[in-house]
Amino acid sequence: MKHLHMTLAVLSVALFILRFAWTVMESQMIQKKWVKISPHVIDTFLFIVGITMAVKLAINPMEQMWLAEKLIAIVAYIFTGYYALKLARNRMMQIFGFLGAMGWVMVVFRIAATKQTFFF
Repeated sequence: MKHLHMTLAVLSVALFILRFAWTVMESQMIQKKWVKISPHVIDTFLFIVGITMAVKLAINPMEQMWLAEKLIAIVAYIFTGYYALKLARNRMMQIFGFLGAMGWVMVVFRIAATKQTFFF
């Protein structure tokens, strides 16, 4: 299950990077139906597998601060990624949002690998 979770996480981030590149290049690929649907499918499965692992391992984010911090960083990644792809009004702000999202991805991956908090 851990390997599935990691694979889905890498797929999710890789697809985000690809979608960002298409957005910056103003490619028509960004309008394809599979490009609009697949991130939601992948991220839903990623979330389900993560919750399943936490339940099976009896890990509570209120007791294990690394998991709570990881969840907060994921929410920050979602918001900055959404900003980069949808809300940013110019190229510089898109790049700023993308770099912010990738920073949060690095925080999430570090917390996942070390099980140590980053901020708290």
